[in-house]
Amino acid sequence: MRSPGLSGRVLPGPFAVFDSFWRHRHLVLSLARRDILARYRGSTLGLFWALLSPMLQLATFTFVFGTIFESRWDTVLRSKSEFALLLFAGLIAFFFFSDCINRAPSLVLENEAYVKRVVFPLEVLPWVSALSALFQASINALVLLAAYLLVLGIPPWTALLVPLLVVPLTLVIMGFSWLLASLGVYLRDVRQLVPVLTTLVMFLCPIFYPLSAVPEPFRRAIVLNPLTWVVDQIRGALFFGRVPDPVGLVIAVAAGWGVAWLGLARFARTRRGFADVV
Repeated sequence: MRSPGLSGRVLPGPFAVFDSFWRHRHLVLSLARRDILARYRGSTLGLFWALLSPMLQLATFTFVFGTIFESRWDTVLRSKSEFALLLFAGLIAFFFFSDCINRAPSLVLENEAYVKRVVFPLEVLPWVSALSALFQASINALVLLAAYLLVLGIPPWTALLVPLLVVPLTLVIMGFSWLLASLGVYLRDVRQLVPVLTTLVMFLCPIFYPLSAVPEPFRRAIVLNPLTWVVDQIRGALFFGRVPDPVGLVIAVAAGWGVAWLGLARFARTRRGFADVV
């Protein structure tokens, strides 16, 4: 039986990026909730791992890059605690990105029953993964806010604009997720390759260092990283009271929308062969 979602015979329109979520929003929310609970089911600490894991990672990265490598920023930092917050702000964006991207190649393969036995809109699977990762990112953001209040006090009003910066990042994530979910069905090696690439993305993004510290000949390559602009703007809004560049935001949303649409189009064109391969 054919899914009631995208047929794969007609190129989806640009608004199909959002329609894929809105038409099946109740299903997406239900599956996302189940996915979140399944991550920690059976563990002694349960959902507490959602809080403990990033805190341990933050402590490790802060020690390595703040103490051993003694990373420097182009602004005066009052303490290593402030450096830790700068680091964590960038890591939140990266964790959101990497969680979705690393899972993407296996999304269809792990849901074989939906492909073969049930009428199911497979294009919503990346939305489920994104919402699950967004839940973890929200917890990380609450930890960041609590630490910020303790170390630095009240953040500038521009911190309220940070959610706007999540929009282009989410669109990029969706585009790559649809693309990788499609490729992962036919090319199983993608599952081994993607974690390596996301690690490169992390170190080629100004998370552990400021963009100004990158030598000019290499800075253009760093700027091409889809996380670079978002991380830089988030830090500017949170720590330095900078309003996100409105022109840059429009360009980022448009570019992210384009990536999402192309990824969905690829997914729609290849999905009719999933049942023959899975």
